[in-house]
Amino acid sequence: MGTEMLPKAYNPKDFEDRIYAMWEEQNAFAPEGDAHESPFVIVIPPPNVTGVLHMGHGLNNTLQDILIRFYRMKGVPTLWVPGTDHAGIATQNVVERRLKARGTGRHEIGREKFVQETWKVKEEHHGIITRQLKKIGASCDWSRERFTLDEGLSRAVREVFVSLYERGLIYKGNYLVNWCPSCGTALADDEVEHQEARGRLTWLKYPLEDGSGHIQVATTRPETMLGDTAVAVHPEDERYTRLVGKNVRLPLADRLIPIIADSYVDREFGSGAVKITPAHDPNDWEIGKRHNLEVINVLAEDASMNENVPEEFRGLPVQEARKKVLEALDRLGVVVDSKEHVHQVGHCYRCDTVIEPYLSEQWFVRMRSLADKALEAWRKEEIVFFPRKWENTYRNWLEGIRDWCISRQLWWGHRIPVWYCEECGETMVLRDDPEACSKCGSKKIRQDEDVLDTWFSSWLWPFSTLGWPEKTEDLKRFYPTTALVTGYDIIFFWVSRMIMAGLEFMEKVPFRDIYITGLVRDKQGRKMSKSLGNGIDPLEVVDTYGADAMRFTLVFLASQGQDILIDMDSFKLGSKFANKIWNAARFLLMNMEGRTLKSLEECELNQVDLWILHQLNEAAATVNRAITGYRFNEAAQAVYEFFWNDFCDWYIEASKLSLYSDDEAERDRAASLLAAILEESLRLLHPFVSFLTEEIYQKLPLKTGILISAKYPEYREERRSDATVRQFGLLQDMIRGVRTLRSEFTVPPEKKVRVLVKVDPGFSAADFFQNHSALAKNLMSASELVIGDDISVEEGAIPVAGSGYESFVYIRDAIDVEAETAKMEKEIGKLMKLIKSTEGKLSNDKFISNAPEEVIAKEREKLSEFQERSTKLSRYIEELK
Repeated sequence: MGTEMLPKAYNPKDFEDRIYAMWEEQNAFAPEGDAHESPFVIVIPPPNVTGVLHMGHGLNNTLQDILIRFYRMKGVPTLWVPGTDHAGIATQNVVERRLKARGTGRHEIGREKFVQETWKVKEEHHGIITRQLKKIGASCDWSRERFTLDEGLSRAVREVFVSLYERGLIYKGNYLVNWCPSCGTALADDEVEHQEARGRLTWLKYPLEDGSGHIQVATTRPETMLGDTAVAVHPEDERYTRLVGKNVRLPLADRLIPIIADSYVDREFGSGAVKITPAHDPNDWEIGKRHNLEVINVLAEDASMNENVPEEFRGLPVQEARKKVLEALDRLGVVVDSKEHVHQVGHCYRCDTVIEPYLSEQWFVRMRSLADKALEAWRKEEIVFFPRKWENTYRNWLEGIRDWCISRQLWWGHRIPVWYCEECGETMVLRDDPEACSKCGSKKIRQDEDVLDTWFSSWLWPFSTLGWPEKTEDLKRFYPTTALVTGYDIIFFWVSRMIMAGLEFMEKVPFRDIYITGLVRDKQGRKMSKSLGNGIDPLEVVDTYGADAMRFTLVFLASQGQDILIDMDSFKLGSKFANKIWNAARFLLMNMEGRTLKSLEECELNQVDLWILHQLNEAAATVNRAITGYRFNEAAQAVYEFFWNDFCDWYIEASKLSLYSDDEAERDRAASLLAAILEESLRLLHPFVSFLTEEIYQKLPLKTGILISAKYPEYREERRSDATVRQFGLLQDMIRGVRTLRSEFTVPPEKKVRVLVKVDPGFSAADFFQNHSALAKNLMSASELVIGDDISVEEGAIPVAGSGYESFVYIRDAIDVEAETAKMEKEIGKLMKLIKSTEGKLSNDKFISNAPEEVIAKEREKLSEFQERSTKLSRYIEELK
């Protein structure tokens, strides 16, 4: 039979792009199968159109692709919806930086032109992201690709906004928000990253109005005192009982403010008296509401001091104002003390600017009722997290949820569908753009300037991407989706909100299984970041080692609930495995040339064949169990162990006796079996190393169709051969024992040694050993192999113990005894020194009492290893003599 050969060297650049193009041409990524059958569906966590994919995306998308390919090959109708996110603040920042570099800004070019510029950035980055996903083998259905600002999603966003408004769940109000002065917009609580910062804690005296003394407060933000509207003490703090209800004079502002009692105040912290600035602190805001305090905002949008402060501080940026206010307070003589203070300071998650709590009019979603439904779905196990520990994060956030600030003072995003009439002041919240005021008919109407938070479109992603609010076939067939694969950092932002939206608008959770990936970190355990310069570009890995090497390495290391520690060299693991598969397949294809191949069912099987089919069966069972339980690394390790160890190192080596036999029928039988097992192994491996397996599969003499849609191997009871596996396992142990001894004495493979195997009377595998002596002799590179229970062993053989047998290896014939003895004596000398120093350490009371338990255990383990090695070498010397 004519067989197509593989090139000698494995070079993924020769075929990866070609293979992907073939899959696309054959429409291999579209859902196949019975429309009534339950599908397996994933929506991609949409990457932001601001940049390129990083290694976290590499891991996340590889895991999604493995699931998709696995279920596709299981015959399940399978859909993976791709798409990208418009990423409001992040994308606007990119465009603003570009405009700044050109010497202009958004206000100079106007809103319309700015949005046009932003669409250009979107198109540019979208192209890069799509190419990257294809490069790593993501088998998404590109015909269903979506974008969070496309026409369909815009319709969904409007429908949700108006519906929630009609249900009383969206409102507009003055509220204390997190304000980013650089981005010029409000941020949700979840978009604020807290970092440790060094500041100063300053104690101030606020004089009592009646001149009878003062009350002392402490602050890290003296500039905000200009907006103080009260001083609060604990109602049970006896130090201040007589002062509650009195007024103090606010220094610099020269306003009278009351002393109030509130149980929020911590009596033990500082002086037990707290300045209250409702416009600039979330806790003070709540106290202000309880006591009906005046709210005085002292900041402008750019975080400079506004008109509500004394003239000398107006227009100053916060940091400068802080310094000037402190100097003025010092001159007044009200500063008691000031010392360095380390505290947590909120920063913008996009531009890293310090966040200012800021009183502002914004749009909000009332979250309590939505959160309660999402909690109930979790309690009923309608959603399950892998690993389960993330359920606590989900529960805690939902139980303590606050209303969601959804308006953003940006130009890029979904414009809020609210219009105001300039004639009669009517507010219109509408699904379609109005032409005139619905109340007075005036044409003088304007749309709300703000856009919606990015997450307001992405919380609808599992159903908006399938065509909602239209009642599409896709929505009917593919919602709810099956699984979500994402990072733990967006459980609040995205995962919980998708569940809320799904329950509110579809009356079903959007997915059941939520797999939370670990972080990809550098070898030192640090998060990969631009500032540290320790990131790894997935495309660079693909360029160096190939996509399969990258995919396999990531999944092999992706232990559930654990972060992955890698550097560029880590990908050699996947590269070596890919090379192993390539070289094994190339060798087998060469040996199929000219052979008459039969199917597996037509072949007569010997015990080694039964053994490999049992191992293949076990590997298939392990992978099926592991993938359905989201234990990706277990699945990868199972295919690695099977292909490298069982198939290549044992079965192919064992088959060489038949492949090189003089019996043509036996050669055909061996080649047929190897072809069949290679074909099934490629199906087993395909979700993990997709390009390589498809390329090899296309060269197989008996292949049909394409591998991507071939049937995935499943466990078959009739392939179980427990007795054969036990006996073959004993034979393997015997062969390994001899090989280990050869390596101890560095005997090269071409040097043959005599081996005697003395079996115990009644040894269960005696016949098996005899029947496979030619195989054993070949695999241990023996010049002679004698197996029996009554053989006599001559002097000069080194024994290797086994279970039910003992091997004797005439190693003297293959080595320079004198040189080897000298080498071992030298090693024993080194070991004795190590034993002495380790024993000394372990007998040192100071070490034993101070060292951690694991360090002591490690030292004991080392001592045991040194002693065992020394004893073994001494025995070898004795036997060689």
